[in-house]
Amino acid sequence: MKLIVGLGNPGEKYSHTRHNIGFRVLDSIVNELSGNWTLMTKCSALIHKVGDSIYAKPQTFMNLSGSSVAALLHYYKIDFTDCVIVYDDKDMKFGTMRERATGSSGGHNGMNSIIGVLGTKDIARLKIGVAPADDDVEMYDTADYVLGKFTKEEEKALPEIIAEAVKKLQQNKNA
Repeated sequence: MKLIVGLGNPGEKYSHTRHNIGFRVLDSIVNELSGNWTLMTKCSALIHKVGDSIYAKPQTFMNLSGSSVAALLHYYKIDFTDCVIVYDDKDMKFGTMRERATGSSGGHNGMNSIIGVLGTKDIARLKIGVAPADDDVEMYDTADYVLGKFTKEEEKALPEIIAEAVKKLQQNKNA
């Protein structure tokens, strides 16, 4: 059994923000499967189960994602080595991706929470860059930037980026 977790913040207010790219990748997968999300209250997550994969979107806010991930792993008796987290990275150029099997949180509050609750950095992840593609654009306030919406040009490019993220997850048999 695999647990694939997309990180984001719950609620319409955050749905199209940079911080919710993990949610959008999982929404794309579940839409392709013609599936629906089910609220699993005891784990504070929306889930979709298909075959030996469980897709999850924690319904805690980003900085509390660890409690939801830990509850899902415990409930489904999945080892953390069979879990992959999909999330935004403010230090990578928009649209770039990086897969890692281990590492620090890189200052990402969702990963900070997950690492803290699980007590390990050995958590597979797919990071998707959301930093400005233009080096001349500065992020004065990181929180405002990641909680901000994508530009119109970025939104136009997102379907292709999301499709590539889905492909990476599927190729690596993480999804």
